[in-house]
Amino acid sequence: MVKFAPPADGRPMKKNDLILIAALLAVALLAYAGVSLYSKVSTNKAEAVVYQQGKEQGRYRLSENTVVEISLENGDYNILQIREGQAEITEASCPDKTCVRHRPISRQGESLVCLPNQMAVEIENGADSGIDGATD
Repeated sequence: MVKFAPPADGRPMKKNDLILIAALLAVALLAYAGVSLYSKVSTNKAEAVVYQQGKEQGRYRLSENTVVEISLENGDYNILQIREGQAEITEASCPDKTCVRHRPISRQGESLVCLPNQMAVEIENGADSGIDGATD
């Protein structure tokens, strides 16, 4: 049997204290499982949307592994790789390479931005999640 340290006032823990602790842990575990499940379901039809100079250039499903070269007229470029449900910039011609060092993205609302190349990749879900409560 597990022994617990007595409270600061010296009284031993009672059965109700242990029940309360177990109930709080169960609620926390259920909340974590619910958030994880919702996150997985809400990104089922997610797409990586590429914008160049503010204009949409293409949409790529996160469920399909692919590599896309995004080129500008002046020869600058970014390489977008979609793999295992995540999108990331693996190579870029920009001088600072901040976009390359960014972690992969996969959830709605996340984005990758390359300011020198005026390029952005945003994750959009195929269906409205309804989280913000906006109405049509």
